Amino acid sequence: MTTLATLAVAGIAALQTYILLLEMFFWDKPLGLRSFGHSAEQAAASRVLAANQGLYNGFLAAGLIWGLSLGEAGRDIELFFLGCVLSAGVFGALTAHIKILWAQGLPAALAMILVLLAS
Repeated sequence: MTTLATLAVAGIAALQTYILLLEMFFWDKPLGLRSFGHSAEQAAASRVLAANQGLYNGFLAAGLIWGLSLGEAGRDIELFFLGCVLSAGVFGALTAHIKILWAQGLPAALAMILVLLAS
């Protein structure tokens, strides 16, 4: 179970890194426009806000990687940052689009369960 939990946490870190890239560098590019369903005008108007949001996703990824780097000693750090990702997913679903819950919140919740079961 430990290997599965580690892979799940690493997967969430990779997802957060992907979101960072989308929001910071591809927000107003074709990939970002398709991913978020914005028009070029909407993306241009919100580009700076999206980059700021992307940076926060990078901090979440960094925290998860930090937890992973500590092995068993990083369990609480992993759980904290997974909880942050879950909270972001719930908030995003309530304020922006329900798909954020399924794409970000649910995977984080599953990873949290795996980390807890591995302990």
